[in-house]
Amino acid sequence: MNQYIEETKKGLVHTYNRFPVVLERGEGVYLYDTDGKKYLDFAAGIAVCGLGYGNQELNEALKAQIDCLTHTSNLYYNTTCGRAATALRRITGMDRVFFTNSGTEAIEGALKAARKYAWKKGTGRYEFIAMEHSFHGRSMGAVSVTGSEAYRTPFEPLISGVKFAEFNNLDSVKAQVTDKTCGIILEALQGEGGINRASKEFMEGIRKLCDQEGILMICDEIQCGMGRTGEMFAWQSYGTRPDIMAMAKAIGSGLPVGAFAMTEEVAEYSLEPGDHGTTYGGNPLACAAVAKTVEIFEREDIVAHVREIGAYLKERLKELAAESDQVLECRGIGLIQGIKVKKPVGEIINRALERGLLIISARDNVIRLLPPLIIEKEQIDEMIEKLKWAFNQ
Repeated sequence: MNQYIEETKKGLVHTYNRFPVVLERGEGVYLYDTDGKKYLDFAAGIAVCGLGYGNQELNEALKAQIDCLTHTSNLYYNTTCGRAATALRRITGMDRVFFTNSGTEAIEGALKAARKYAWKKGTGRYEFIAMEHSFHGRSMGAVSVTGSEAYRTPFEPLISGVKFAEFNNLDSVKAQVTDKTCGIILEALQGEGGINRASKEFMEGIRKLCDQEGILMICDEIQCGMGRTGEMFAWQSYGTRPDIMAMAKAIGSGLPVGAFAMTEEVAEYSLEPGDHGTTYGGNPLACAAVAKTVEIFEREDIVAHVREIGAYLKERLKELAAESDQVLECRGIGLIQGIKVKKPVGEIINRALERGLLIISARDNVIRLLPPLIIEKEQIDEMIEKLKWAFNQ
């Protein structure tokens, strides 16, 4: 294990403070390190591995695609891209899809599409309103609309024309609107920002505001989407269809793939050949992963499972909060839950790791729980016991 760790430290740019564990394989909702130690996974690769590990149907589909073709570029059609796009259109209710390699790239594309829409409409609009405490990625465009100064300051000047409003405060958003506003970007549930869920009034208000003012509503569903909240995508529980949405993480079950989708109206008046591109985006392997993932989600009704198990997780967290003086607040929905704690969250995460439990943090000393969506009640019980142990160390 130490050899793997030292080799990685020497070879990579130091942008992550990794935990001292080398993961080697996974099975179901468990991971195993190179020493054979077993870990209950409540991070899912940061909300990526919705189907857990070792799903044989998914693995066989990927193996078959590798034997056929993994890359062609977007100069040609391939056999899986259309299937994957059709699947995403069905579950999102959107009309057009552009495949990327990551969530950050999906945000970049969404921002470009919004600005091109305004340009093509001749409105002169170019400004964005984003939310405080939001997280949209670390590329220059994505970090420009991320609501944390710590992420933005070292890289300024960023793209111009971005204003920040208070999440769940519609008046704050309205105060930032000008005749130059082309898009309002938000997460229906802020993950990195501390597991903060938008109110129904806020989401409906944003949709109405955008309709009234000719502004595009952009939803970032990268972490909160793909079944995690008990809806296929978080905005669907509000009935507030966006004009553009970004997705990634769990849509490929571990393959590096993202996408942004838009309405037919936005597609007609935005990106054209030459405006945007990607060499790897929409490649046959990634799209095979998306198509098979959606097929499994729909057939197994993963969303219904998340609702049932998410309700159980919430009840167990309420019990934990009643028992432990370390818990200040529990919040979240489905299988994206947060526990705000008194003790430094890093200490608890390290103790949990010792006990064989993988958990991660979010803003304001919050433990972020993002298990694979196939988790069962007995594994939630196991997590609670391990977490209690970590609290008491």
